Amino acid sequence: MAHKSGERIFEGLAVSPGVVIGSAYVSESSDIQILEYRVPTAKISAELKRLSDAVQKAQNQVLKLHGQSKDFHGAAGEELGYLLDAHMQMLKSSSLIGGIEARIQTGQKNAEAAVMAEVGQIARKFSSMEDPYLRTKSQEVREVGHRIVRNLTKTKADSYSGLTPNSVILSEEITPADTAMMDPSHIGGFATVLGGPEGHTAIMARSLGLPAVLGVPGLLKGVENGEVIIIDGTNGRVIINPSPARIKDYKLRLKDIEREAKVLAGLRDVAALTVDEERVGLQANVELPRETGQAVANGAEGVGLLRTEFLFMNRDELPTEQEQYEALAEIIDGMAGRPVTIRTLDAGGEKLVSALGTHPTESQNPALGLRAIRLSLKHHDLLKTQLRAILRASAHGPLRILLPMVTTPSEVREVRKALTEVAEGLKKQNIRIADPLPPLGIMIEVPGAALAADGLAKVADFFAIGTNDLTMYTLAIDRAEEQVAYLYNPLHPAVLKLISFAVDAARRAHIPVSVCGEVAGDVDYLPLLLGLGVRDLSMSSNALPRVKNRILKLNMEDVTRRAEAIMTQHDPGRISIMLQDYNERYNS
Repeated sequence: MAHKSGERIFEGLAVSPGVVIGSAYVSESSDIQILEYRVPTAKISAELKRLSDAVQKAQNQVLKLHGQSKDFHGAAGEELGYLLDAHMQMLKSSSLIGGIEARIQTGQKNAEAAVMAEVGQIARKFSSMEDPYLRTKSQEVREVGHRIVRNLTKTKADSYSGLTPNSVILSEEITPADTAMMDPSHIGGFATVLGGPEGHTAIMARSLGLPAVLGVPGLLKGVENGEVIIIDGTNGRVIINPSPARIKDYKLRLKDIEREAKVLAGLRDVAALTVDEERVGLQANVELPRETGQAVANGAEGVGLLRTEFLFMNRDELPTEQEQYEALAEIIDGMAGRPVTIRTLDAGGEKLVSALGTHPTESQNPALGLRAIRLSLKHHDLLKTQLRAILRASAHGPLRILLPMVTTPSEVREVRKALTEVAEGLKKQNIRIADPLPPLGIMIEVPGAALAADGLAKVADFFAIGTNDLTMYTLAIDRAEEQVAYLYNPLHPAVLKLISFAVDAARRAHIPVSVCGEVAGDVDYLPLLLGLGVRDLSMSSNALPRVKNRILKLNMEDVTRRAEAIMTQHDPGRISIMLQDYNERYNS
């Protein structure tokens, strides 16, 4: 935290872009204070009844919210509806509620303490998972637990009602449901001490267009209601009691943001051509069905990466073929003829063991264990059910199938064999599917796959380079581990060489290759990716207009020369400086 002219500046995570200048509203802590005590044996039944009543009330509250969500703000309402479905499944989950009941019965804990203990244990398991999407589930579990405890303790949540226009909310933590209840005509943005960019609160903020900064240490110290505050959701900054000069500067930024938004909105139907007329394909990464509307609105030419994990989360049983088919068909229909690349389940076995009928085992390193394509190939019923659903959905529009964490050609051959068998079975049932069968591609996200890309190109129809995992596996860095996260660097020469290997192998085999990691949506990395030969990018739909705007100003010959110069370097710091220098010359 810095001090200047009485102002206080806090740094956090930029999760929803934009700027707001408003007045502070400090929301009370979301922490629920409970007492823990031993329940006498004679009163166990009464305590279980207390729990049952609180859970039933929570279900009624979720149902009521679900009905109201249809009237909420566009995509935010759809996001909340999906989230509340997951909450209802948890409230009916035999594993969650059964675990709480067991703590009351065998541990003789009071209901509040039993809920917090069980929820805490489940949330910690999710928090320790490698996949950032799955780590966000810990927040959902805690939110469900807090709802039950509030009912047990008869505590009301902050509704943010009655706030003056342009209020800025500051809180320890804000739930996704709370976010959806925010009226943008009165609430200008928010900041919290806790939270991250992958959570549903961040997704809701982006859906509502509310500037937001999460993960801000020390944010609530000494802040008073009504103080002037600036939320800079683009740069991850919160400024309390800003100086007159700071306010003037940000008012000018607001005008620039408005002008830029008008320019970017006009690019929706413009082809992404460089100055020397090289075409770049721009597609969207999609995690939830409701995101297709935003992808189309931002000019996505298709879905370059559809994560299917949402179908498997927060449930005690695997999704049926029909459930998967309906969800996939909805997404394909929403893309209105634009191609959709569907990635098969990319998750570890620790979340699915009970549904698969196997016993859980402790993995020393889940990132290197039974997950992704390895899990699917071990459980052929799981794979074939998903392939049947995908092939049925192929009747609704063009799609491709993408396999995660592939390392050997034999894995691709085995999936292709299963795909052929499933297709033959569907044809015998007179069920309409795509003819010819959808292309079958692979993720290049481990060093072994990149180094063996020539061999993999002989069995795969296309490549998708996942730079997030490729960087992690190459450098042995977990970004969630604070002590080593600073070493995570996509500009490390080893990572760049692996990307170059994969791109060159795809080019030699005459198959498409795209990049779908975070760097694909970062305009600062764009000249290097294009210079390495990448011509297709898939990113968050919010990043599409800005990336397209940058492409329109680049010269492919120029970026190729810069990439060639960068690839001769061995020091990540030097590479960063060379890329930064190029970008600064472009911006000047």
